[in-house]
Amino acid sequence: MDILKAILGANGGQNIGQLASQFGIDESTARSAVENLVPSLARGLQKNAGSQDGMASLARALQGGKHARFLDDPSALGMGDTVSEGNKILGHVFGSKDVSRNVAANAAQKSGLDMGVLKKMLPLVATMVMGGMSKKAGSQASPSGMGDLLGSMLGGGGGDDDGFGLDDVLGMAKKLF
Repeated sequence: MDILKAILGANGGQNIGQLASQFGIDESTARSAVENLVPSLARGLQKNAGSQDGMASLARALQGGKHARFLDDPSALGMGDTVSEGNKILGHVFGSKDVSRNVAANAAQKSGLDMGVLKKMLPLVATMVMGGMSKKAGSQASPSGMGDLLGSMLGGGGGDDDGFGLDDVLGMAKKLF
């Protein structure tokens, strides 16, 4: 199960409905926004997982288990601490606000949605990505199990060409452990 499918299908689509409601857009527009933001988040996670420190940091974050609530409970997306948590995730994944702005600009260009809305939506989508990974991680949330977890959650593994270069990153990550 890849992360995009997990997010789009969570709670029968209620998470997408919650985003749509929060941002005053229709559900198909919210879905398009998520479809255009998740690949950039996936690439950022892949890049971080390419180093031993990055892989270990991701494993520690997933072991905490607190991220699953962002995917399990659509109302959690409307809570004040969700944006704060999402911004922390974005800081780890992208390293700077400039990269986050570029991600939002790219998604705006592809989806036709306003960049300002996407910048506000990005931290919420980041929490859902970590929520999906946290749920899937379970006992795999150790550096040695992260390569397989990333492959299954980010749509890689099995030698397929996922368009993100994930197979190469996973190969490097597995060599680290």
